[in-house]
Amino acid sequence: MEIKFKKHLENIQREVISKSVDLDEDVKEFTVDIGDYQLNSKMFSISPRCIRCDLCVKECPVHAISSATMVRRSKVNDNCVKCEICAETCPVSCIYVMEVDSYVENDIDQVTYDIKEIKVPHRVLRMEEIYINHDKCVVCGNCTKFCPTNAISLRNVFSESETFEEIEKQSTLFKDLTSSMVADVIKVKDENEKYSQINESLCVGCGSCSNLCPQNAITLKRYLGPIIQTKELLINQNVCVQCYICEESCPVDAIKLEDGKLLLNTNKCIQCDVCSTNCPVSALKLKKLGEND
Repeated sequence: MEIKFKKHLENIQREVISKSVDLDEDVKEFTVDIGDYQLNSKMFSISPRCIRCDLCVKECPVHAISSATMVRRSKVNDNCVKCEICAETCPVSCIYVMEVDSYVENDIDQVTYDIKEIKVPHRVLRMEEIYINHDKCVVCGNCTKFCPTNAISLRNVFSESETFEEIEKQSTLFKDLTSSMVADVIKVKDENEKYSQINESLCVGCGSCSNLCPQNAITLKRYLGPIIQTKELLINQNVCVQCYICEESCPVDAIKLEDGKLLLNTNKCIQCDVCSTNCPVSALKLKKLGEND
């Protein structure tokens, strides 16, 4: 996906003035001169398809994503370091990574924005075990609202087309019942009484249901694969001036300056752009794997 749009330079000038001038000053007295420039940046967006699983929140190494609620999807905050781990982790690929090129061109009096989606690989996610504690479940239905595969549903305890044996085979209703309690369950005749049921063959282990359950009645065990490396940090030791800026700015303490040499802990490094962006002499470069120099 690629989007390109243009904006008149005078609109940018007005925005700069409005943010720079105090309310008691005359705006007409101010002028702004914006020179030609080109800027490349990256932004993240979470689409309305967010299923409120908060897996991105749990996996973000710098806590830059706010938790979702029933009425609000997760949000990427300003302290994001653009490592792309959230996009790799999202079970429904609703986190978009966009590369933005901005150009100011005074000769034609406009600003051009070129926005391209970056394709991000997906980590392996698999449900291993899921369990509903029906003693805690209040059958509120929160768990069913955002399930991406409709694996969880609310059903009547007994319907005319079901027998006790059929329900016992296809649901988790009786997993937490002892044999002495089964007889009492069979006595339930009210067709309006419901229970939550999970079709384990459809469950992908996203955790939306367990995250939204107000009673913590759903227990999930899942497998989440390792982060997929798409970039590498190149260090030019000869250019480094030993200013310690990279060490001080690294959000995960992955880079250290010891004995006049930069040491990178690849197990800690999250391939964000903080150190390479802040390096004053360009001794650090974040390179995409497979990209030519």
